[in-house]
Amino acid sequence: MVAKYELDFTLLSRELKLLLELIKTDNDEHIKLKQDEWFKDINWDSFLQLVKHHRVYPLIYMKLKDIDKGSIPENMMQILYGEYRKNTLQMLQLSGEMEKISRIFMENQIQLLFLKGPVLAYDLYGDISLRTCRDLDILVPRKDIEKAENLLLDLGYINEEGPILLNERKWKNHHTEYSHPKKGIQVEIHWRLHMPPMKEPTFNELWKRKRSITFTNYPIFFLGEEDLFLHLVVHGARHAWFRIRWLKDIDQIVKKGMDLKKVNLLIRKYKYRNMVGQTYILAAQLLNSPIHEGMEVLTNKKNAESLAKKAYLYITSSKKFSYDTRYLFSLNSTLRKFLYLIILFYPNSLDMKTLKLPKAFHFLYFLLRPFLWIKRQKEKNLEK
Repeated sequence: MVAKYELDFTLLSRELKLLLELIKTDNDEHIKLKQDEWFKDINWDSFLQLVKHHRVYPLIYMKLKDIDKGSIPENMMQILYGEYRKNTLQMLQLSGEMEKISRIFMENQIQLLFLKGPVLAYDLYGDISLRTCRDLDILVPRKDIEKAENLLLDLGYINEEGPILLNERKWKNHHTEYSHPKKGIQVEIHWRLHMPPMKEPTFNELWKRKRSITFTNYPIFFLGEEDLFLHLVVHGARHAWFRIRWLKDIDQIVKKGMDLKKVNLLIRKYKYRNMVGQTYILAAQLLNSPIHEGMEVLTNKKNAESLAKKAYLYITSSKKFSYDTRYLFSLNSTLRKFLYLIILFYPNSLDMKTLKLPKAFHFLYFLLRPFLWIKRQKEKNLEK
């Protein structure tokens, strides 16, 4: 089945069309047969920028190394191989750290689920070198946040979060970032999959449906198939799919297969219809991903089409997604839009940096927040 709404492919550059063609599944022979057509008049500098922006250089390198070398500049292959090799080493390092953190947390009676990283690469591609990753994302029960943070501090990690204002973690945030100055590794501790007010399963529900993977010496736990699919859908939608790597992950899951009855139950329960419809439209038209029977109805909704159109503009512009309040607002159901507006006016640490007040007067940030926000926007415009 195909979605009724069609993307405007005239917005795609020749370089982006080539990138999309190269990461499609099972089209190696098609590329080889028509390589004179695909590689003609390619601006290789622009192509390389796109490959790095979308972080798909492992897949691109593996595809291009089997192409006739006369079609591709030699220095291009050398650069891609360098990026591929660097990523492989980084993924090996992250795998070792992932195993270490998993063991220490479990020994201290903290349940944890790895959300992305090497475990996602291995699950979707069967090879940790074929997907890029910059950090480790772990989900822990909210009650264990402080304990988990202390363990990371003991391991030499540094908290990159600024001062917390008026319990903003509960109302505005869903993770905290830590970095290791010597290892150059960043770890995010999540107590939610997504930012409020997005509805999502509880940790206990996710834990019951968890899977384990054993390419390391110590078991690693991660999300069940249906939970992983919807987590990646919501994550990609929130970032307007500005990296094609995220759509490729969806393509891998869709072609791998999942329990559609379970997926549909979760979609209805957590109100993800529009985001799933957007995802299927983009993946189907850009990567030839199949639309599962019963899912095509989601792609034909006006809201899903509108969301796909908005995200497509970010994809074609190849610019990093900046948090567009109007776009994020449009992702939500009617009730979540109301909650989103309330949360939008909840103070955060940026307000404290803009204007420092004594703790006894922190309640004033609720009244001052609109003015502090305007002040920051004016300062940003002046910097431009």
